[in-house]
Amino acid sequence: MTQDDLFHPVIELPEPTRRARYDRLVGLEETKLRLRKEAALLANPRRLQQWAATHHGGDIAALTLFADRAPLFVFAGDVGSGKSALAESFGCDLADFLDLPVYLYRLKLATRGSGMVGEMTSLIGGAFAHIHTVGARATGPRGVRSVQILVVDEADALVQSREAQQMHHEDRAGVDAFLAGIDSLAGAQVPVIVVLCTNRVGALDPALMRRAAAAFTFARPDDQQRHAVLVQALDGLGIGTDTIGKIVALTGPTADRPGYTFSDLTQRLVPTAVLNAFPDRPVNDEDLLALAESLRPTPVFTEES
Repeated sequence: MTQDDLFHPVIELPEPTRRARYDRLVGLEETKLRLRKEAALLANPRRLQQWAATHHGGDIAALTLFADRAPLFVFAGDVGSGKSALAESFGCDLADFLDLPVYLYRLKLATRGSGMVGEMTSLIGGAFAHIHTVGARATGPRGVRSVQILVVDEADALVQSREAQQMHHEDRAGVDAFLAGIDSLAGAQVPVIVVLCTNRVGALDPALMRRAAAAFTFARPDDQQRHAVLVQALDGLGIGTDTIGKIVALTGPTADRPGYTFSDLTQRLVPTAVLNAFPDRPVNDEDLLALAESLRPTPVFTEES
């Protein structure tokens, strides 16, 4: 079993495309800051020891609470809320903060296998064995040399709760293998971080949630966040401040529909306005106001969906 069987092509961060994607995720500053801290401490525990020595004169009891945490984050939220984009790009910020290369691994859903007995367990075990080996090679007496981030998108398809009555035996074995993989990383002090992205956080196995060092919830943007997204996305088009304020109001939740998601704004509203104007005229305020009134936001994803 090779790396290509388990992962999409590995990407070294920072990388221009993903750095730009990270920078476009405006309105998530608090999440980004917390994520940077959590990831830095899991990837390089020496940073915490250095902090304790500098500010408290040496080791403190609280350090032991961090020692055995599993390097696992759960990103949960509605479709288009930015969780997958952040999962695949926050390594750019982490690379700058730690001054280290960060390698992005993305698990292929093919690791679920074809249903043959033992196949899913073998594939998941192989993925964790590989990432653990790479992480072990990236650390030594002189400290951490690189960080590995493993992103698992649509995680509920892989680690669904074993309490589900319709769950196949092979799927249960796969969840057990995934939990064993996470446990192998907990306390190992290898620079590996696993990020699970899901629209159905309630479907994840409770044992997995208990192991997570941190869970991040991604909601639809509020007025302030939509304003920040629009100001950035409309920069250079000459759209008036009053118009942006009106679009913020038009894209918010109403009695009969939810508000726009981040991707509704950046992948539908603004691009559609540009395409409507291209190639004969500039984008104008009326274009955007008309679109904000007519486009329907992405429906809310529910567990039943």
